[in-house]
Amino acid sequence: MQRFRCKGLFAALTAAALVMTVTTPSSFAANEKFVLISHAPDSDSWWNTIKNAIKQAGEDFNVSVDYRNPPNGDLADMSRLIEQAAARNYDGVIVSIADFSVLKKSVEAVVAKKIPVITINSGTQQQSEQLGAVMHVGQPEYDAGYGAGEKAKAAGIKSFLCVNHYATNPSSFERCRGFAEAIGADYKKSTLDTGIDPTAVESKVSAYLRNNPGTQAVLALGPDSAVPSLRALQKMGLKSKVWFATFDLSEDIVKGIKDGSVQFAIDQQPYLQGYIPVAALAIMKQYKTNDLAVVQEKLKANPKFQARLAEYGLAPIYGPRHISSGPGYITKDNLEKVLKYAGQYR
Repeated sequence: MQRFRCKGLFAALTAAALVMTVTTPSSFAANEKFVLISHAPDSDSWWNTIKNAIKQAGEDFNVSVDYRNPPNGDLADMSRLIEQAAARNYDGVIVSIADFSVLKKSVEAVVAKKIPVITINSGTQQQSEQLGAVMHVGQPEYDAGYGAGEKAKAAGIKSFLCVNHYATNPSSFERCRGFAEAIGADYKKSTLDTGIDPTAVESKVSAYLRNNPGTQAVLALGPDSAVPSLRALQKMGLKSKVWFATFDLSEDIVKGIKDGSVQFAIDQQPYLQGYIPVAALAIMKQYKTNDLAVVQEKLKANPKFQARLAEYGLAPIYGPRHISSGPGYITKDNLEKVLKYAGQYR
């Protein structure tokens, strides 16, 4: 997993904004107000975990956090939400980089107002830096796909179908590409844009498998594509015969791991993508510092954060600047550790 140095860390901020002396507040009680803006449509239940995370982080650090998203997942609408956040002068903005080119101008407008930005979930660490964000909290998508592909290759897999239910997010294809390159397949020929409607996903997956009967594996990019894909396999008599893996967890995916029809779920620990940015922004404000080494030190030492990690079985990966929330792999061996909180905090 690639790491990046801190050179040019705050190029988008003025020198006057750098306060390297850390002061210790009596408590997190500055009534700061942050906003998290995601690219997810209202129908995407996966983001409920992140919503729960920002609620808990807001309570733990005594800050207010709004959640905003484009109801239909339209990125132009998302860009407008970011512009509105700049106009409303939030104390900090958290945003997913669903499409760098579409969101670049609006995010830079936030940075230009000296409002700290933390990027999460989609997009890359390099893109986060180019936008002038403080840090990125997420899972490197290509690495996650490649790691899953390595496991498939070890099982003898040479062909696969990547079921992409959110092809409107360019970074989603990195998951497919990583998997394909790990097993030596052509990712473009192996990737199917299905959309999010479960009936359409099931129909398209069924048609692909009928037209490509030699397909050995299916990789789904999340519950919205995994569940209807599993249904398609079951109706075709291929469930447990076709090697199957997916990103993220849901009730049906948990059942699949238990019965062996799902090899594993790639876990990007979304709770961390909600909690850590809120906590980091609160620490920056309350301790009056932009030094990320100090921010991470205070985060690691915070008893409420550590209690959350222990309770939910979470493990962030700290870098000198960015924090990775994954990938991890949930199998039969560790499923019970996360089952209790699936869909809520995992």
